[in-house]
This record gives sequence, C-alpha cells and structure tokens, in this order.
Amino acid sequence: MPLTDHIQKKLELLPDGPGCYIMKDASQEILYVGKAKVLKNRVRSYFHGVHNNKTTKLVARIEDFEFIRTSTEKEALLLEINLIKKYRPPFNIMFMDDKMYPYIEVTKGADFAVRITRTTKSKKSDYFGPYPVSTYAYDMVKLINQLFPMRKCRTMGKAPCLYYHMHQCPGFCFKEVDEKEALARREKVIRFLKGYTDEVKGELTEKMGEAAESLQFERAAELREQIRSIDYIQEKQTIDFSIKENFDVFGWYEDKGYISFQGFFVREGKLLERNMSVTPIYEESDEAFVSYIVQYYQTNKIPRTIYVPAGTDVEALEEALSTKVIIPQRGDRKKLVDLACANAKEAHEQKFQLVYRKDRELDSANRKLSSIFGKPVHTVELFDNSHISGSYNVSGLVAFKDGKPDKSNYRKYQLDGYRSDTDSMKEAVMRRYSRLQKEGRPMPDLLLVDGGIGQIHAARQVLDELGVHLTLAGLVKDDKHSTRALLNEDLEEIPLEKTEPLFFLLTRMQDEVHRFAITYHQQLRAKGMTKSVLDDVPGIGPKRKKQIQSAFPSLKKMRAATFADFEQYLPEKTAALLYTRLHEHDEQADEGIDAVQELDETVSAELPAETEQTDHPDAEAGKGETV
Repeated sequence: MPLTDHIQKKLELLPDGPGCYIMKDASQEILYVGKAKVLKNRVRSYFHGVHNNKTTKLVARIEDFEFIRTSTEKEALLLEINLIKKYRPPFNIMFMDDKMYPYIEVTKGADFAVRITRTTKSKKSDYFGPYPVSTYAYDMVKLINQLFPMRKCRTMGKAPCLYYHMHQCPGFCFKEVDEKEALARREKVIRFLKGYTDEVKGELTEKMGEAAESLQFERAAELREQIRSIDYIQEKQTIDFSIKENFDVFGWYEDKGYISFQGFFVREGKLLERNMSVTPIYEESDEAFVSYIVQYYQTNKIPRTIYVPAGTDVEALEEALSTKVIIPQRGDRKKLVDLACANAKEAHEQKFQLVYRKDRELDSANRKLSSIFGKPVHTVELFDNSHISGSYNVSGLVAFKDGKPDKSNYRKYQLDGYRSDTDSMKEAVMRRYSRLQKEGRPMPDLLLVDGGIGQIHAARQVLDELGVHLTLAGLVKDDKHSTRALLNEDLEEIPLEKTEPLFFLLTRMQDEVHRFAITYHQQLRAKGMTKSVLDDVPGIGPKRKKQIQSAFPSLKKMRAATFADFEQYLPEKTAALLYTRLHEHDEQADEGIDAVQELDETVSAELPAETEQTDHPDAEAGKGETV
C-alpha cells in the first residue's frame, strides 16, 4: 500500500527492541494490537511485501499506529493481553469473548459450602474445574448438596431453614455442630470431587437395600437415582490417566486464513472437557496461539503444568504465566498433545465452511452498504422507540461495527414524556450526538432510523442544529413490517433483494434494535407497575417494599405468588390487601377475598375501599403494547 508521509516518518522512529504496537483507522479507532521482539521489523512488515487476504483487509484500513516500548518480551506479551482486553480490537483474537468457565468452589472451615464460581482468587477455598460445559458443574453441585449435609446459605440466619428440616444442613445458624465431624465430611466431599466416588456409591447402595427391605420404595428409588447421577457425571470424564495430576493441553491448526484452537483440561487424572474456537487470523499462527493461551489464563486457574506442541514459544509462556510449560517428546502426554492438534484440525474442517461463509456474506453486505453511500461504512447506529399509549416512553440505540453488534456502544434513553414519534426521535438523536460532540468522540459512518420520511427529516433537523455531518438513511418496511428498501436523504428508495446478504444484515440490525428498545420499555414498565402497587398498599414501608421486590422482582412473579407467600414477609392484614390489589382486575380477586374471610371486621371493612380504585394509571398497562 502507498505510504503516507505521516506513517513513513513514524516507521523511522521505531526502535530495535521489544514492545507493543497499536494499529488505528482514520477515526483513530483501534483496529489491532500486536507485540514484537523487534518493533522495527514487525511493524514495517505490514507496509511492505505481500500479505494474505485477511492481513490485506487489515492493512487497507490502517491510517496510523502507535507503539509502546517494553524492557522484555514478557512485558510486551502481558501488555498486549491487557490492551486487547481493554480495547477489544476487531482484528485481534479474543478468547471466547472473555468467557469465564465455571469452577466448583469448596469453602474452608466446618461450616463449608459447595457452590459454583467463576473466579478463583480466594485463598480461603479449594477449586475444582474448569467446566467448559457448565451443566456438568451445576449437576455436580446439586448432587453434592443432596448427598452431604452442609451449609447452603451465604448469609447466616438466626433460625433453622427448610434445608435443616430436610436434613441437608446441620444447622450452623442456631446450634453447635461437631466440628471434627463436619471437617471429615468436607474431606469426603473433596475426595468425591477428585473422582474417588466408590465409597459414596457403596454407602448409597447399602442405604438403598435397607430402604427396600423396610418397604420404603420411594426412598429406595431416590437413592438409586443418586447412584445413577454419579455414574452419569463420571461418564462425561471420558479419559482416565493412571497418574492423578492436574494439567492442561493445548493444540492448534491453521488453514486458509483461519485458525482453530483446542484445549483439554485434565484434573486428578480425568479429562473434564475440552474447549474449541475457530476464528480468522491476522498474525503469525504461533504468536496467536501463545496470545490465546495467555488470555485464557487471565480468567482461569493456572495448573502446575501445561503441555503444548512443538514450535511453541515455551519461554514466553513460562514467563507470562509463572508455571511449567512443556513440549512432550513421547508417551501419553505427547499423544494427548497430538490428539489436541488433530481435534483442532477436525473441528477446523467441520466448521470452516460455516464460519467462512458467514464472514464472506458479512463482507459482501458491508461492501454493498459502502457502495450505496459512496464511502466506507464501518460503524452503523440505529434508534428505535417504544411506549404504551405514550407512557414509559423510551428509545434504544444499538451500534454495529463491520456488521457485528458493538454492545459497548448500546445506549438506553428514558424520554421526557410523549408528544409524537418524531419528537421522540429528535430527543434521542439530540442526546446521543450532542454527547459525542461534547466528548470529542468519533461519529458513526451511518445513522439508520427505523421509519420513513418523517423520521429522516426529524433526525436531520437535529443534526443540522448541532452542526454534525453524518450520513443518514431510513429503513422502509412492507405491509408485513419487514424491511424492503433503504431510503436515502434524497428520499430515493434503494430496493433490497431478499436473497442478498445486505437484506439479512439490515434485518438483523432492525430486529436487534427493536428487541433492545422493547426490553428496556418492559423493564421500566414492570418496575413502575410494581412500585405503584406496593406504594398503594397501607402497611408496606421502605423495608418491607425492598423485601417484597427482592423476593418477587417482577409484577408477573408477584401475581403468581399465593397469599401464603406474602405472609412470609407481611402481616396477615397487609398480605391480604396486597394480594387483593394485585388481582382486583382479574378472576383471581375472589381467591384473595376467600383467603382472608377469617380476618377481623376491621380488615374486611377496608377491602372494598381498596378495590374500588379502578382508575389507577397502571390499569391500562395490561391491554397491550404500542411500539
């Protein structure tokens, strides 16, 4: 690509040592972050020589770059990971979108608990995992809590709960518990999680036989199901090694501009699960592999040993992770590394066409969008409004970058009353772009309004007032509310073929902004209705209101609750008033009255007065939504 004077001068300043470089586009948005042993050589390579299609796509958008010099390669690697995590550049490989796998946590002490966690930083707990398939972790925790009496609550109460009465908790909250016995039970749980299940299965089998002999067939069936659950979970741990060790194994495969990663997680000699990722690549494969592994351990527990294939930069990984990294030469571990690479290749071949086709269609849609407006279109923002008869009037903004949702730029707007849809559009556009203008942040390449001529004029009027120049268009719908054309500012309709990628991209954008706005509207509406109901019931103060909202976070859950449910938090009189108020407009109102027939005459006298208020502003809320 031809070099600008600006880039040429910066290339001359590059040092010979290690560091990180940051590639930017014309809007100073970060496209890619990389590291290098020698910054001068690596950065210059982007602007000279021949590249594959993927790298060419990146280079074509580079308008500027920065670099940060470091003392060592380790510093460069860790800085690269932190910059990727902070800026999430579109051309960098990111580990599973920063997905954090669940672990099983066993807290310390006699009053220990077993639960799911996604962080492993506390030194006061033992951790088991990771579990890439979270279902297995949740199933295991559920089973352990059934098999072993232990603490269930996070905050200790002062009275026995249901778990105590079900013999699933020793009752630490209200009585002395034998500490030695509880600690022995904890060790038993630890052994169970490590895979030593024969002892527990033997005890369950013995209890099942005793229950059957005493004709307690339901209890026997329950114990049999627990034994089956243990066998089921163990079946998921398909590989069993003779040496009970904890280690991870990684492999990779690259072809046609895409790379696949494979990871095996072995705990106590058992293969818990594997993870896999297929993604485009814009850098050297071996460096992408190292970056992928380091990113993974930013949010997951590092084992004592990691095994990787030949050619991996072991020294860089060991410095960055402070653990032993080995390239096995023979034996079971070499076979497992080979298996990881073979699985990466198989997964690549199975999913490559699907991923490639999706990327190709996205590229096609983005190119078509750019050609329509005669300029590169990388960032698109869309607004949609939602209200119900003018109430709970909101607007949602979604952003797309190169055809993919950019959720860091999603915004919600609670609008100032309702006059018309065009006024709502004006307010949302004013608030969004006056903020961007004030903060000096880049504007999108394209603003799409979900409507016709009126919405375009409304948005343009606000943009002109602000002095903001950005491309504006509308989405024209057919009689089935499906997008059929784009409407540009000259009010020319640009038809869309329903078989072309751009049509599907715009449809996804439209569906996403509609979903986002509707969800926010429903949240506010539910919150407002819940607040209104609780505020109207005598006897519910701030403390009780908070308890009710915590126990029943939505109006739907409140209405599904029984009179007895409310009595757990409220006096009988107040519970009756709340239950009746919630059901005063439906056929369940009679149930509320029946539930309180035995109350005193004072309460009965108050009920009619409370149920006569049919003109409550929330009464209209159940009749439907207007969007």
